Amino acid sequence: MSIGIIIPLPAYHLDPAFLAEKAENLGFDSIWCGEHPILPVHSTSRFPGSPDGVIPWTYAHFVDPFMALARASGATKRIKLGTAITLITERNPLILAKESATLDHFSGGRLILGIGTGWHKEETEIMGGDFDHRWTQAKEAVDVLKKLWTNDAVEHHGKYYDFPPIKSYPKPKQQPHPPILLGGMAPNVLKRVVAYADGWLPNRLTIDEVKQKRHELDVLAEGAGRDPSTLTITVHAPGFDPSLVKSYLKNGASRVTLRAPSVTSEKAAGQELEKFAKALL
Repeated sequence: MSIGIIIPLPAYHLDPAFLAEKAENLGFDSIWCGEHPILPVHSTSRFPGSPDGVIPWTYAHFVDPFMALARASGATKRIKLGTAITLITERNPLILAKESATLDHFSGGRLILGIGTGWHKEETEIMGGDFDHRWTQAKEAVDVLKKLWTNDAVEHHGKYYDFPPIKSYPKPKQQPHPPILLGGMAPNVLKRVVAYADGWLPNRLTIDEVKQKRHELDVLAEGAGRDPSTLTITVHAPGFDPSLVKSYLKNGASRVTLRAPSVTSEKAAGQELEKFAKALL
């Protein structure tokens, strides 16, 4: 089964190298790391994952995903290395192209680049993003990434990014580039996936929604001349429910991710991952 493990929050209590090696040895297919580079002290943004909109305190305790996944890469040989998600409108795409290509190169082609635009207006703006037009900015950033990953000399003149001919190496190991998955539940997300990505990273879906969205994605792909089988859906499962995970995979999900337990010792984390594996793999 294609089941991945997400690094828990606070994200620095456990070494990602340990988590990745343990997950690989147990048979999980991927390890994932999310991103919030900062958490503004004062904001009016509502957290979409809870009814009251209160932002969890743990959201100030993310690590840098590329540093964490580099540690995971060095301790493993097979497991995929995923960002779920990296906030593309809060990063300079020239630096992101370098970081992601370097990780893919040294890991032997294991990066999955999950991207999103976030829900926190103040964070996005502090980091230099255009929150009100964040998906327009994200599309241009993806265009820049693809150019830098696949060409020798590149120039770009757009609304958000403008630069003369430049070179950027190394190139990714995966050709033409690592898979790009779009996160979020925006109304047009599936159209965007078909237009310029390789998959979708939704959160908090029911089984019926997985079925429906898989069908919608297939129809959109066929209409655009893309092979639906090349577009993946990676669903984040809420909590640990083996029957739900298996149902996701039977009803249209390509992969399911589970958040590793928020414990502070490697022994406890290892025991929990062993419990996951026994029930699922």
